Amino acid sequence: MVLPVQDGEPPFRLVEIHGELAGKAFSIEDVFEYAFALGLKGAALDDPEMVRWVGGDQYTWSVRHWK
Repeated sequence: MVLPVQDGEPPFRLVEIHGELAGKAFSIEDVFEYAFALGLKGAALDDPEMVRWVGGDQYTWSVRHWK
């Protein structure tokens, strides 16, 4: 699971794999690295059975400010 973008310099998203916090991702490349490091080789990040994106998709890497 990739959680919503968090405010930071730079903004980041927390990544959970199998219910455990894997770390902060600053780009989709970081998500690939976490998946690969934990044995999820060839993970299809656009497959909803493989990855749940919360608060945006794999192209969302900035904080959305609502008025």
